[in-house]
Amino acid sequence: MISLITMSFSQCKHKSKLETQAPLELGEVYYKKWVVEPRGGGSGINLFITIKSNINKIVLDSVYFMDKTTKLVYIKDTLVMGRFKTSTNQPIDIVMSNEPYGEYGNKLPTIIPKLPFALHPNECIVSYKTDKKTKYFKISNITIKHNKSKEAPL
Repeated sequence: MISLITMSFSQCKHKSKLETQAPLELGEVYYKKWVVEPRGGGSGINLFITIKSNINKIVLDSVYFMDKTTKLVYIKDTLVMGRFKTSTNQPIDIVMSNEPYGEYGNKLPTIIPKLPFALHPNECIVSYKTDKKTKYFKISNITIKHNKSKEAPL
């Protein structure tokens, strides 16, 4: 019973910090998928957030998108990017051996933590810090733009 009550309060914690409006004026928000050739060169998704106006000088920190999270990087004062690596086209270097220590250098599989937000595929949650508190706001209607080349942009 106590664990059930604790879980319900922990779920409310994130929902109460979700702001109803963005603290700055946003422009276009879109993402691009990328793949680097040759095989094993890597792949991912870059999410771009265009900022029209930032009167309060808010600094965006992280983004939750497509069941992943990453830090945001400022490309310009008016453009922020989040880069997510995907599992396709990644180099795989696994040693399979019947020797006792032959598989010692293999990497452990990455466990993806459950995100505290339920999102549709065209939505993201952006975190920012103000007064030493982390706050969140949701962006909806994110569009996809297609790359003309197969190289990783930026």
